[in-house]
Amino acid sequence: MQTIYEGARIIGRENIRFGDPVLIDDFVLVVARETITLGNYVHLACFSSITGGQEVTLGDFVALSQGARILTGTDDFTGWGFGNSTLDEAYRNTTRAPVSIGRFCVIGANAVVLPGVTIGEGATVGANTVVTRDLEPWGVYLGNRRLRHRDREGVLATHRSFIEASRS
Repeated sequence: MQTIYEGARIIGRENIRFGDPVLIDDFVLVVARETITLGNYVHLACFSSITGGQEVTLGDFVALSQGARILTGTDDFTGWGFGNSTLDEAYRNTTRAPVSIGRFCVIGANAVVLPGVTIGEGATVGANTVVTRDLEPWGVYLGNRRLRHRDREGVLATHRSFIEASRS
C-alpha cells in the first residue's frame, strides 16, 4: 500500500518500485529519471527530496526526516564549470552517482546525502549534516563522523517482534 499525500510531487513515477507500505508526505519531491527503489515500511517526511538523475535504493524501514535530501547529481562549484542547470553538461562540472541506503536507517532532518554514497544497514545520520562518503553499518553519525554505535541487537529484536505481531 502506498500513501502519497496530494501535496507531494512525483516525477517519473513509472521508474519507482514501491514497497509496502510506503508513506510520502505533503511537500516531498521525488524526481525518478532512473530507477528508485523504496523498500517496505519507508517514510519520506515533508520537505524531503530525492533528485539528481541516478538510481536510489532505500531499504526496508528507512525514514527520511523532514527536509532531508538525497542527491545523486550535483555541480562542483570549485572547479572549471558553471553551476547552472540551464547550460549543457559540457559547460558544467557535475558529479552523478547512485545512492544506496540500507535497511533500518534514519536520515535526520535537513541532512544531505551526496552522490555515490552508500549508508550501511542500521546507520543513523544526524540533523543538518552533509554525508560525503560511505558510512559503516550500525553507527550514529554527524555528517561523516561516527559518534557512537547503534544498538543492532535491540533493533533486530524489535524487528523480530514486529514481524511476529504482524503475522498474528
